[in-house]
Amino acid sequence: KYLYFYNYKIKCSIGKRGLTYKKKEGDLKTPRGKYNLKFLFYRKDRIKKIDCRLKKIRIEPKMGWCDEPFSRNYNKLIKFPFYESAEKLYLKSEIYDLILVLDFNMRPVISNKGSAIFLHVASKKFLPTKGCIAIKKDDFLKILPKIKDTTALII
Repeated sequence: KYLYFYNYKIKCSIGKRGLTYKKKEGDLKTPRGKYNLKFLFYRKDRIKKIDCRLKKIRIEPKMGWCDEPFSRNYNKLIKFPFYESAEKLYLKSEIYDLILVLDFNMRPVISNKGSAIFLHVASKKFLPTKGCIAIKKDDFLKILPKIKDTTALII
């Protein structure tokens, strides 16, 4: 699969079970549609210089993203300790060194429609994601300065 951005053709990985217009929590599918990019999470300890026009948020060890469909915090940033299901954002692996949050299922948040849909760094072998889109870190850093608050991602 490829992501196209201006003159760039970028190899990417998508959800293990492909693309869908009917995303559900845990289905391992990437949602089709047109999405705005909300903000950038990044690991300051691993990415020293970032050129980005969007709001930037440093990933701290206690940060996570709620994926519990019946939580009032569903599809939102949370802080650990957290006693419902949530994904850690501060990982040993590099896949969350850079995360662009897509505005999927945010206004309004609908229970069980899917959460934590990001553009993030791909694994070395471009393994399928749980529903996100993933690209190489070098490609990410190359396109990041060109992304504005009006940039949309069409899946």
